Amino acid sequence: MNINDEFDTITAIATPLGTGGVGVIRISGDKAFEIIEKIFTNTKFEPRKFNHGWIIDNGKKIDEVIVLPFFVPNSYTGENVIEIQCHGGVNVVKNILNLVLKNGARMAEKGEFTKRAFLNKRMDLSQAEAVADIIHSKTSEFAKVSVKNLSGVLKEKISEIRNQIFEVLSKITAGIDFPEDVSEPEYDYLIDSFNNVISSIDSVLKGAQTSNIFRQGVSVAIIGKPNVGKSSLFNALLNLDRAIVTDIAGTTRDVIKETLDLGIPVTLVDTAGIRENGENKVEQIGIEYSKQSLEEADLVLFVYDASQGLTQEDKEVLELLKDKKHILIANKSDLVALSANSDSFTSSEGECLYLSAMTGNGINELKQELTKQVCDINPESLDFVTNTRQQECLRKARTSIEQALLGAQIRQLQDLISIDVKSAILALDELTGELITDDILNNIFDNFCIGK
Repeated sequence: MNINDEFDTITAIATPLGTGGVGVIRISGDKAFEIIEKIFTNTKFEPRKFNHGWIIDNGKKIDEVIVLPFFVPNSYTGENVIEIQCHGGVNVVKNILNLVLKNGARMAEKGEFTKRAFLNKRMDLSQAEAVADIIHSKTSEFAKVSVKNLSGVLKEKISEIRNQIFEVLSKITAGIDFPEDVSEPEYDYLIDSFNNVISSIDSVLKGAQTSNIFRQGVSVAIIGKPNVGKSSLFNALLNLDRAIVTDIAGTTRDVIKETLDLGIPVTLVDTAGIRENGENKVEQIGIEYSKQSLEEADLVLFVYDASQGLTQEDKEVLELLKDKKHILIANKSDLVALSANSDSFTSSEGECLYLSAMTGNGINELKQELTKQVCDINPESLDFVTNTRQQECLRKARTSIEQALLGAQIRQLQDLISIDVKSAILALDELTGELITDDILNNIFDNFCIGK
């Protein structure tokens, strides 16, 4: 949908499609009330009051529902909105949706409800993107941080930086346009102001890497020779039987991935056992995938069989990890008599964590060490999170201010300096959505689900 297109009335199912207690169909647009009046038995709508009645089709009762009316502009989209709460279940929800479509609405596109909220000034673009982050968050901690953006914290910070820049631009413009009445600002003032703006932008960008980790997570690969219990450890960490486990060496032939929530999303990767010569072509391909996973991982869990000790085969695999951050794990500790200190963890440089994936002994200690090594981030330390698009806008603004700072330092004409200052403002306007193109907007909302 083009930004300038006339808004028609849209509808979609707002809850996951499937068996459940309640299903919600959302309608938004000028005809929302006109449509519901055609298919609902209790249409005396008042603000902040819900209505109970029946959805009907040509006098035939379809379902007993509750209807929530939202009047312009006090709705999620800023338009007239109707939410129909019906009994959960695929058929009843689809029947009501089809009835709404038949009476004048069209199916909403991905993220179109939130897009309308943005276009109707109910939220800025950073808040709209926060909605997507909350929906797609893989961990509870990232959801909590994303809520900060939804509340407008990032918007306020960007507005503060923009106001700093705009104040400088106003003084430069006044001095240029009204030289008889207003003096151009001193260059020392410009230098101090631009340095302050750069510091403000840096204060936002300093959390960029942490934001990316919260959003994208980290990859942890479980590596070792065949039959050391990699898949058993994979299952134990996830607390579910995800990978096939047998006592036959080479059972795992492919890479298996699952997400482990340790505050940030950890992509746990179970791999085929690495050995010099696989028994067949399939195992050899699996070994190559294992080596690729090893290279791509942020952290490697190297596993060997505690009952056999560190064998020559283990050492050959361990040699592949010499340049990778890793944790050394002696699995199957339940099969050996351990010394008093053998179950303690120190570091990955020679010492190891003794555990048993079979009994669960040592699994919690491993999770603690994983958290320490790859997830040691306090979400409370983040005032907001930024995504790649927002970070790029901030860097563009910073580059423009750096050029303006250079101009001020060499006493460049201030009308030339103002060009870079204006560019910085445009970059921030792109971040908040004050300046936006159809392509950028559609790309953002294509990542939403239908119904939001």
